[in-house]
Amino acid sequence: MSVDIKVPTLGESVTTATIARWLKQPGEAVKADEPVVELETDKVSVEVAAPEAGVLGKHAVEEGAEVEVGSLLAIVEAGSGTTAPAPAKVAAEPAKAAAH
Repeated sequence: MSVDIKVPTLGESVTTATIARWLKQPGEAVKADEPVVELETDKVSVEVAAPEAGVLGKHAVEEGAEVEVGSLLAIVEAGSGTTAPAPAKVAAEPAKAAAH
């Protein structure tokens, strides 16, 4: 299941923000409430967190782009952000190589 990460409401009179920098890249595991992207406005800098644990999908916008409140930033493939499968996969690969 995928979950959208959108630009949150940033204040009464603030309708746009700039993507200052991505803190997580596509394919990286994220935890629930872990910051994913940093947004800047004239008055504030804010980090937007992942709503659920999972794997970050493709960025919908690039760094430096201006986005409106409610705009899609990225998608999290929920439920697949655990770190346990990665070590198991790494451990399985050397066993295959040794068998050949």
